[in-house]
Parts: sequence; C-alpha cells; structure tokens
Amino acid sequence: MKNRREFIRISGLSGLSLAGSSFFKNFGESSQKNRKQTFNMSGYAAPKLDIVRIGFIGVGARGIGAVERMSMIEGVEIKAICDKLPKAVNKTLVAIKGKGHTPDIYTDSEEIWKKVCERDDIDLIYTATPWELHTPIAVYAMEHGKHAAIEVPAAVTIDECWQLVDTSEKTKKHCTMLENCCYDFFELLTLNMSRNGFFGDIVHCEGAYIHNLNEEIIWSKNRFVDMWQLKHIIKRKGNLYPTHGLGPICQVMNINRGDRMDYMVSLSGNDFCLGVKAKELASNDDFYFPFAGKSFNENMNTSVVRTERGKSIMLQYDISSPRVYTRIQLISGTKASSLKYPSPGRISKGHEWLSDEEFKILEEKYTPPVVKKIGELARQIGGHGGMDFIMDWRLIDCLRNGLPIDQDVYDAALWSSIGPLSELSVANRSSSVDVPDFTCGSYKTNKPVDISLLTGGTTGVRKIENKGGDVQLKI
Repeated sequence: MKNRREFIRISGLSGLSLAGSSFFKNFGESSQKNRKQTFNMSGYAAPKLDIVRIGFIGVGARGIGAVERMSMIEGVEIKAICDKLPKAVNKTLVAIKGKGHTPDIYTDSEEIWKKVCERDDIDLIYTATPWELHTPIAVYAMEHGKHAAIEVPAAVTIDECWQLVDTSEKTKKHCTMLENCCYDFFELLTLNMSRNGFFGDIVHCEGAYIHNLNEEIIWSKNRFVDMWQLKHIIKRKGNLYPTHGLGPICQVMNINRGDRMDYMVSLSGNDFCLGVKAKELASNDDFYFPFAGKSFNENMNTSVVRTERGKSIMLQYDISSPRVYTRIQLISGTKASSLKYPSPGRISKGHEWLSDEEFKILEEKYTPPVVKKIGELARQIGGHGGMDFIMDWRLIDCLRNGLPIDQDVYDAALWSSIGPLSELSVANRSSSVDVPDFTCGSYKTNKPVDISLLTGGTTGVRKIENKGGDVQLKI
C-alpha cells in the first residue's frame, strides 16, 4: 500500500479515486473534467520580435550547447545565464567569448532563476535543468510575460502537463518542448513525404529511446547534479523518456492536428542490469552505497497507443541493456513504409527496401525547404549531427517573423504525458489508460505543422569558427 501511495503522489494523481478498472478507463476524462480551452495556442502567431532576448536557466550538459548554438543566430541577444553552479556558468561564458554577447550572471542560489524570469528585457526563457524544474520554471516564465522553451520532457506528472497548457492559454505565451529529434534529417524527409501522400494513409508508427546509459552516463558523479536522473530511475517505473521516439511520428500522424491519442497500455519487465551495476559500484566506492539494494526502473518498457481514428503507435524505452542505439522511427502506411534504425534510413513500397539509387531520387524530390536552406550549415555547426541547430534556428525564425511554432504547448503536454501514464498502467498490471485531450477538442480543426517555409526563413547566422579561420556563413 505504501508503494501505491508513493506512485500516486509522484504521478500527480493524489485526490483521484482509484476505484477499480473504471478509473483507468476514464482517467483521461477525469483529468480534464470541467476544463475548457480558453485560447487555442495551436497555430497561434505571437507578435513578431525583431530581436529575441534570451535568458538561459541551466547550463550543464545540455544547456551550454544551447547557449553556443543560439550565440551564432542573428537576431538573438543572450541577456542572462543562470545556473546554481558557478563553474557551469564560467564554462559557458568561455564558450561564447568573442561572439558579441555580454549576459548577466545568476548563480549560487536554488531559486535565483526566478529573478531571470522577472526581468523586463527578456523575451524567451530557455530551460535545461533537472526534469522536476522544467514545469515550475516554464510556468513562472509565462506568468511573467516570457515565451518558454523547455528541454525534454516538459513535465513529469499529468498535473504539470495541465499547468503548462492552462498557463500558455491564459498568457498567450508560447511553450515549446525542445524535441530535437523532430529536426533529424531523415525524420524531416519522411515528414515531408507523408505531407505529399507518399506513404498513403498512415496506419502504424513505432518509436523508441533505446540507449545504453548504464556503463557511464547514469552513474557519472559529475553529469547529473546530486544524481537527479538516477533518483528518477529509482522512484519511477515506466517509460520515463518517451519524446525522442514519439515526437516525429506524432507529427507524421497529425496527432493534435486531426487525430488524437485515445488510450494506451504499458508493460515493463524486471530490472536485470541497474541493480547489478549499483551493487558492483558500491562494493568499491562508498559514494554508491545509498543506491545499492534499491528497486530500479525495469530494463524494457513497451507502450502501445491507439488513436481516435484507429491508428496505432508502439513506443519502447530501455537505457540499461547493452544494445545498439535506436529510436526505431518506423512509419507504416497504405502505400509505403520507412525505417530509420538500424541506419541508414530506408524506404519501401513492398517486401524489399528501395535501392540506394531509388532512395537518392526520393531524397532529392522530398527534402523539405528548411533542410535545403539551413541543413548544410547546421551540419557544420553540429549538435546531434545538426538537428539541434535546426531546432533552435527554426524557433528563433518563427518568433522573429511572428509565425506559429512547430511544437506547441499541446505537443509538449501530450508527448510528456506518456511518462506518467505509462507509470499508471505498469503499476496496475498494464491496465489501459485513457489519454487526456490537452486540446479540449480543438485537435479536430487544428492545422498540421507547416514545413513549407513559404513564410519566414529570414534569420541569418553570425560568424562562426571554422578550421579555415573566422568565416561568414550565410543561409
């Protein structure tokens, strides 16, 4: 009973009755009872910003790279850098030295980030902190008149998902989750192909985050302050990191924009790796002693979603098995299919994959305008092969041109909600759970993500360091 109460608390479900299977069937409906959309943020174009003034909160493993990328984009002013660790701030300052930015520094305090959000000369708060701070910072930022960009996942409870939606609608400030995999070159290619009917009607998609972090990353003493990610892995059981595999296929399937997730089930096996690793480390290093003997999240979680239009999604999550990295990225339609992993990405119209020559023809035909415009430059700048830079450039270009953003608050809430929903299902023998409709019905008329680049695309890039010296790269 104690474990059940703890699960309810961390999932943000306290106060709801868990009276048998009817609760799980109607959970999505119960979580949004009496809620009505006060303003539709899907397709909303906020007033354009000639200069986007940014405050960065959290400049550790992910944040420093974001500051570096944004420092290269024209029309950006980095006004503030905030992290409770002075060494992280100092390292970031070195990284952008000589790039024309003189940000104010905020450090040495747990809640000093609030002062950044309260400033009058900042338009966008870019957050790359531990997960539990993502929603509090984004909500506070929007309440103080700022757009919010949040690293993944945007929220860790259903209640937090609704907080993001309610606040964005109330303030008319964008809240976007920084799902960089939506800007992977193959994902963008297949999204454009689906827009042009190449796959026919999409009937099934698969995504994953299978990434062996068990050898070093999870257990690193320096990567995650106070071992915050490991603590999530101990106290939560389910798919804790769904959005990398989910985001791109939701765009292909027009989820929140013509279709919606109806219900899901989630199943986990046992942990066969993390507990063993904890015991091994603790035997040689007292630092790891508190983690030995704990119950860890399972090796593999598989979640299956059915949409309202009768389509299906399969998601997997495994960060502790010695497997080759994969996000799967499978699209199955009535005319064709595609698969990204194992690499390289492939296309099929039947039982066999198309030849390299046939794929090249399709690639030339369907490469979307954003890749044609910024792709090669993004590859030079980097960030997961360039997709990080495309993501940041696209966000800034939308804000500067007063365009709707690609990933709105409903996407941030829905894609993040798979985490706590999977926990709920796993804790109850894989019972089906209704998925909340964070759009409150507007998904029926919301338009698909626009990847045409018929408007915008006007934002340039500053000088960047190159092996050949300091060169001006234009797009």
